[in-house]
Amino acid sequence: MIIEDYIQYCFQTIDECTQFKSVILKQEKEPFQSTNQKCIETIETLTKKESGFKKIFIVPILLVCLIASYFVLKDDSVYYADINIKDYGQIVVQLDSKQAPETVDNFVSLAQSGFYDGLTFHRIMDGFMMQGGDPNGDGTGGSSQTIKGEFSANGVDNEISHIRGTISMARSSDYNSASSQFFIVQSDSTFLDGQYAAFGTVLSGMDIVDEICEKANPIDDNGSIEKSEQPVIESIQIRKE
Repeated sequence: MIIEDYIQYCFQTIDECTQFKSVILKQEKEPFQSTNQKCIETIETLTKKESGFKKIFIVPILLVCLIASYFVLKDDSVYYADINIKDYGQIVVQLDSKQAPETVDNFVSLAQSGFYDGLTFHRIMDGFMMQGGDPNGDGTGGSSQTIKGEFSANGVDNEISHIRGTISMARSSDYNSASSQFFIVQSDSTFLDGQYAAFGTVLSGMDIVDEICEKANPIDDNGSIEKSEQPVIESIQIRKE
């Protein structure tokens, strides 16, 4: 009956938009809480309007926002990423949208758009991790949009530990600077916990990670790899179950 309640709110007074905001806040722990935040921002904007604002303009906006929120929050599907690496094979990752909803949403969107196709792993450190997803291939690039860092140092609960097989977002010193670069942990690196947004776990293909890391020939202490030797991401395919 939740959806009926949502619609009912739309046809009552603007003041009751504030009451609905409290309903959304109670769901902030659910997956894709970024959708809830967008609804909250819409509600706050509308409630700032003068009381005589025509309800005919409010109803369509809130209906779209609230119905979308309802269906997204009810989606308890699990996302998987099949990372296909040229000459090596496939790494299968299970993504955790409960722990890192915005991070997973961003990664899935980039993968589905083909952003990662043809990019590389430009930084590889045997015994630590391998990092990729940079259009520049040198650690300086990213996508056009940055996201909030979902880790405890940035005020977000995230219980995924950086143990072997964890996938996490790379970033600069700015907590909210992550965009497209990610890394896969080869060996337990729990010192990263609370500082980086881990968002999934490798289900199969760690033998590929080991092979890539063992064969890597870094040209500096930071694990930089010559562009001609960087493993190529042929594609990242997203599955939902």
